[in-house]
Amino acid sequence: MHRPHRYLSSLFLAAALLASAASMAKAGNQDDGHYDNDHVRYYDRDHRDYHNWDDREDRAYRRYLAAKHRTYSKFNKANTRLHRDYWNWRHSNPDRD
Repeated sequence: MHRPHRYLSSLFLAAALLASAASMAKAGNQDDGHYDNDHVRYYDRDHRDYHNWDDREDRAYRRYLAAKHRTYSKFNKANTRLHRDYWNWRHSNPDRD
């Protein structure tokens, strides 16, 4: 009588562990860029905040590239060092509207 009870409880425990692991596997990482249908969001690791990438941010990025005498390249194609340098510049050069 004890043996079937042990197998059944082990089966329930395994199912609970697998269900929690499966739900964690579906969770997305938001550290770099979070994409959906309408906008892109980037995480600034040094300042610990998120930035929505829109027309205003793209204009600021183009101002940054001009100030650094760099040619334009898409932000999502740039390397991590440029991202960090841009976010540091962005925090010290906010929009003036």
